[in-house]
Amino acid sequence: MATKPLWYVQNAPDLGKKFEEFHAACNERGVLDKKVKELLMVALVCTDRCPHCTREHIQRALEAGCTKQEVTEALLIAAVEGAGTQLYWTKETFDKYLGEAGEG
Repeated sequence: MATKPLWYVQNAPDLGKKFEEFHAACNERGVLDKKVKELLMVALVCTDRCPHCTREHIQRALEAGCTKQEVTEALLIAAVEGAGTQLYWTKETFDKYLGEAGEG
């Protein structure tokens, strides 16, 4: 049974197919192995807060040989980096609307 093309391929076939080719190329073996790539993806989709992608990449990470501890560490690194990013966003917002927050 043929699978139905994804919505973006249906609605923008040329660009949608190119995106799928790019996606496939990123998943091919390169300098980074599958395990490292999946840990990166787990961290990224976690900070993007995509439940579907998070579930999918955690499963793929485990299938690639990652341990629960490695996935947990990737999630914690994503969380701390997300918090740091939020702090700097907050400082810029504070400075813009409330005056200089100070250095650091």
